[in-house]
Amino acid sequence: MPFVDVERDCTGERDRIVVRCVDDLLGQSLIDLFFRRENSSFVKEFAPGSFTDPIFARLQEALLPMLRQTAWLEHPPWEAALVQVARRLAGLEWWLAGSAALAVRGLPIVPRDLDLVVERAAAGPAAVAFDDVLVEPVVQTEDWFCRWFGRAWLGARVEWVADVTEAADQPDAMDFGLRAASELAHVSWNGLEIRVPPIQLQRAVSARRGLADRVALIDAYMRHKNGPRS
Repeated sequence: MPFVDVERDCTGERDRIVVRCVDDLLGQSLIDLFFRRENSSFVKEFAPGSFTDPIFARLQEALLPMLRQTAWLEHPPWEAALVQVARRLAGLEWWLAGSAALAVRGLPIVPRDLDLVVERAAAGPAAVAFDDVLVEPVVQTEDWFCRWFGRAWLGARVEWVADVTEAADQPDAMDFGLRAASELAHVSWNGLEIRVPPIQLQRAVSARRGLADRVALIDAYMRHKNGPRS
C-alpha cells in the first residue's frame, strides 16, 4: 500500500493538517479534497481549536481509503452510506446533488462521494447529526457559493453545503444552486424518498463540464422515461 502519513499542528494561529504522500495519484486526490501542495507535503488549515482529537483520529483512519476512492482505485459503498445519511437527517430539509443524484434515478453511475445540499435552517442540526463521523471540522465559508461546508466519513465520503447563495448559479445554473432547489424532483430509492435536482439541469451541467459519457447516459435515461413518441 502507498505511504500516506497525516499530522496535526494546533500550536499556531491555525490548526494545520499536513499530509505526506509519495503516490502521485493519491496526491491529486488530496488536491481534489482542497488540500494545497506545500513543498513535498499537502496542507489544509482550519480555525484554531477546531480540529479536535476525535476528528483527527477519524481522519487518520479514513484518509487512505478516502483517497483511494477519490482516485477511483476503490468503489465507494455509497448505497450504504446514503441509507445512513437519510437516517441521520430524518426530519431535516436536505437533498442530493451530483452524480449520486443520477445514480438513485437508476443511471449506471458509481458516485465517488455523496454531495448533499442542506437548507439554511437545517445547517446546525445537520452538523450535529454528523458530529460523530466528521473527518474535518464544519467550516463557515467566505467568498464561496454557500455559507457552511462539512465533510464526514460513512465508509464513503459525505460532503454537504448549507445556506447556498445566489452565487451558486453564477454565471450558469448548477445542480446544487437555488434554481435546482426550486425545481426538485422526488425519487423513490430503496424504500426512501430522495429529493434530487431536475434531470434536464443535471444534463446541462454535465454538458458544460464536457462529460460526454454522462450526457449520453442521461439522454438514454430520458428517452426511456419519455417512451416512444408518435
